[in-house]
Amino acid sequence: MFEKLGRWSATHRRWVVVGTVLFILLGGLWGSGAGNLLGGGAGLDDPTSESSHADEILETTLGRHVADVVVMYESADMTVDDPRYRERVENAVAKVPRDSYTWLETFWSTGSPDFVSADRHKTYIAMQLPGQIEEKRVVVWREIENLFEQPGLEVRFGGLVAVNDQFNEITEEDLGRAELISFPLLLILLIVIFRSAIAAALPLAVGVVVSVGSLAVLRVVGNFTDLSTFSINLVVLLGLGLAIDYALLIVNRFRDELAVGRSVDDAIGITMSTAGRTVAVSGITVAVTLGGLVIFPSRFLTSLGYSGVSVVLFAVLGALIVMPALLRFAGLRINSLRIPLPSFGKGGEPGARWYKVAHAVMRRPVLAASSIGLALVLLGLPLLGATWTRPADWALPAGTDSRVVSAELDRDFPLDPTKVITAVVDMPSDAASPQSQQALSAYLDRLRAVDGVDSATVTGTAGELARVTLGYSLDSMDAPIREVVRELRAVEPPAGATASFTNRPAAVADLLDMLTERLPWMLLIVTLVSFAVLFLAFGSVLLPLKSVLMNLLSLFAAFGIVALIFQYGFLSGPLNFVPAGYMDANMPMMIMAIAFGLAMDYEVFLLARIREHYLRSGDPVESVAFGVRHTARLITSAALLLAVVLGAFVFSGITIVKMIGVGLVVAIFLDATIVRGLLVPATMRLLGNMAWWAPAPLARWWDKYGIPEPGADAAPETGGAGRPSAEPANALGTTAATSTALSR
Repeated sequence: MFEKLGRWSATHRRWVVVGTVLFILLGGLWGSGAGNLLGGGAGLDDPTSESSHADEILETTLGRHVADVVVMYESADMTVDDPRYRERVENAVAKVPRDSYTWLETFWSTGSPDFVSADRHKTYIAMQLPGQIEEKRVVVWREIENLFEQPGLEVRFGGLVAVNDQFNEITEEDLGRAELISFPLLLILLIVIFRSAIAAALPLAVGVVVSVGSLAVLRVVGNFTDLSTFSINLVVLLGLGLAIDYALLIVNRFRDELAVGRSVDDAIGITMSTAGRTVAVSGITVAVTLGGLVIFPSRFLTSLGYSGVSVVLFAVLGALIVMPALLRFAGLRINSLRIPLPSFGKGGEPGARWYKVAHAVMRRPVLAASSIGLALVLLGLPLLGATWTRPADWALPAGTDSRVVSAELDRDFPLDPTKVITAVVDMPSDAASPQSQQALSAYLDRLRAVDGVDSATVTGTAGELARVTLGYSLDSMDAPIREVVRELRAVEPPAGATASFTNRPAAVADLLDMLTERLPWMLLIVTLVSFAVLFLAFGSVLLPLKSVLMNLLSLFAAFGIVALIFQYGFLSGPLNFVPAGYMDANMPMMIMAIAFGLAMDYEVFLLARIREHYLRSGDPVESVAFGVRHTARLITSAALLLAVVLGAFVFSGITIVKMIGVGLVVAIFLDATIVRGLLVPATMRLLGNMAWWAPAPLARWWDKYGIPEPGADAAPETGGAGRPSAEPANALGTTAATSTALSR
């Protein structure tokens, strides 16, 4: 199938290229509006949670009672006692249309000292915005934000809506910066890898097609489902990275086929039947693992799942359809325009060093596997001390308005109006009746008794509903306030009543509970997909189990390194961020979905070459060294290119985006070097011929329906499921004949 598709694309190359150019022009123009569909928020909360349920009740009845925006004013020479200070703040308030806020409070409208800093040079406006969902409130805020500027007063904006607005603004800047950084680096690396301008240009051309097309894909997806603001960052660069990764595999195989004397058309056919198959398998695996994110109800992860699947499949189509046409145009000129570069190292056969390392590892497989495994476990230990939360102002760059305002409210003011927990109490009778008021009063006493609660008051009633507002001074993102939420929910409500708690601490607690509940299902999906892909490709049940365990081990190590950096501040200076002592709880889900798919990509490519030699030689040791030798340079090059693209996130001003970039780069590095170059040879040596074992029923099924590498059936004599009939002893002292007998 892949060979036919490649030959068709090569034959109709002019139409393919013309269609591609038209797509770039029209799709790019249309896709530029994708950002308008992403709304104004990240969509991090769990819509099925208690806090979301309470929000829905409040929006349709009593209304929320929390400040969405804090407008902080500061004067170097005036205090709030100066009439000029009051005049300027009230002038700003007068310019704000009345329908653009639900309520607005100042020091002069309330007379409360909570609105004045200790030195009396700062004061703030607290306001709640209309709109049932986060995105609408951000839109309202963008329309009035500029109205608060006043001469002689420094103004900063904080609060949840302002945080989201600042996230959006920095996100748009980061995407442009990431592309500006990654494209030149990609071109340089491709030239170094191929040493030919034409060969280097082809993967980059496909990358441009996918990068532009990804925006069009996102706009299509955005018409059917709500997309998170962050989708555009991660998904566009992921599509670019995968497209270049896949194109690299195809161009490299095409050059190899030309080097052995094949014609251009035959080289394209063989390339697409081999490397094209690997691309398709990898793309489907990445897409399915990303699709596993839809089991999480938060819009952030769900939208990443939908848009990620769409863009990854688009990258696969770009590699399988556009690349053969470009290869046919390039033809024998693929190696033209040679770039004279110095030769590094001592020369010799490509992969010779990796070949020697593989043999060295396999001479002491138990020592190598145990020491490498222990090292990865030790690297992962910092993860056990991670404090999980959701993104907030702590994830913005130091000096950003909302981060400064948050620090000033904690340091200089007696009260932070954003630190509120709201309880919606559904009473058995009219909440305003004396009997209900008495029951509510007793309930408030029990709530105030919870350690960490500073105040508790009834701030509104409507029918049988009462709104209780609780103030606190703890960090709204840290673990202690979530313990307060759990204790509040454990407090017995009035007889016959129910209570639902919401606002930021409750939403964070609900988010973490949801992620903890759904994570095992995500792991199950990833494991089953990985197992199915490797079994279909190689007919073994032991290889998939080994691969899944190694991937989990390398991911544990990668997450531990991320925790060491972002939780504890290691390398925070060079990476240019201020550690807040938190970890984004969504980060592991994203990295796991992407890294597992990429690991399967490299695993399939390596094991295919190992199996190719094993089927012809029956030597499990030499076959592993052969596979490592012939894939190490390609895998490390592909990993390096992908790391450059995804590593562009490291330059983001948003800590959680930086966290994702560092996590993906570390995961890719560990997988492409430590796992593929060292751990795979050690474990394959321990398994020996048993690596290809499957129970008899599965072995017979695979003989009929498996999808081995093209040409595997042409290998010398085999015994069931592609196993050699002449077989030496393996590392465990058994023979392949024994393993074949076991599989029957």
